[in-house]
Amino acid sequence: MKQFIRKDLQGITPYSSARDEFKGEAGIWLDANENASVTAWNRYPDPLQGKLKQTISELKNIPVENLFLGNGSDEVLDLLLRLTCTPFQDTIAFFDPSYGMYDVLARINGLSTKRIPLNERFEVDWSQLSEAIAGTRALIICNPNNPTGNLFSQEAICAVLRTYQGVVIVDEAYIDFSEQSSMSKLVNEFPNLVVVQTLSKAYGMAGLRVGMAIANIEWIAALNSIKPPYNLSSLVQETAVNLIQSTDWKAVITDIITERNRLFEALSQQKGVVEVFPSETNFILFRVEDATRLYRSLADAGVVVRNRSSQYNCNNTLRVTIGSEAENTLFLTLIKQFYND
Repeated sequence: MKQFIRKDLQGITPYSSARDEFKGEAGIWLDANENASVTAWNRYPDPLQGKLKQTISELKNIPVENLFLGNGSDEVLDLLLRLTCTPFQDTIAFFDPSYGMYDVLARINGLSTKRIPLNERFEVDWSQLSEAIAGTRALIICNPNNPTGNLFSQEAICAVLRTYQGVVIVDEAYIDFSEQSSMSKLVNEFPNLVVVQTLSKAYGMAGLRVGMAIANIEWIAALNSIKPPYNLSSLVQETAVNLIQSTDWKAVITDIITERNRLFEALSQQKGVVEVFPSETNFILFRVEDATRLYRSLADAGVVVRNRSSQYNCNNTLRVTIGSEAENTLFLTLIKQFYND
């Protein structure tokens, strides 16, 4: 696995916090230069997020030792690129269109990018992919993909893993809305596979910023060696644990999928809608004749969607997030009114 880590970061000694160096019970804490005032938050948080990891482990049936937690999946992706890619030397690849933050993170880390264009149906030409990514250091695959909502073949991804000389990062931010199982079950089979997930989408915690990498224990150790010592606050950790344990998330996800199917059917039959793309996420991408006009009309009525027309092969498309039943009904009503005017 060392071949995927930057040479100058191999064997780096991680920062050792005060809480890392003591295990057990104590009555007086004079080790971390904290304020002795007795407040709810005067102590540093658990740097390795033990309770939250255990809770996520039980929720997702993933061994604790295969989990790394970050301040949102964006921090996880940033740390992965920093760990594997040498600035001003390496190149990363990703599909186009896909999540715009991949390009931003590449630039922040001084990396070149190779965009792999998807066809008009947002599919990959797998027969040409090996040649396209040759010489790149990392390949990021958003699966299901954002903003298109479609899935890529796990068999095809596994074929890439077997031959690719770099690391494959599978971003599964939306996997909980899909019938396809996570690739996290394969992390001990492929040393160059890292799966990224989040609590922001299916688990309603976007404001808490909890992302995760799922990988073999060597990857987890390497990520822990370069992460900020206290990257998730105590408040975030405690709140996330409570929300996971107190909510029937399967029921929540089922309701979202039901609403997604309702919107898909309604948009497919709506006059003025040119095409609706199948989705395995909590959003739907659809094409109209004039996306800018419809976007502005919805915004004027207080409903904000995302205009994706500037992305590759996405001309005149809007992306709508699946909201509550009432929000979705209002959205559909406004579109009907727009096309009946």
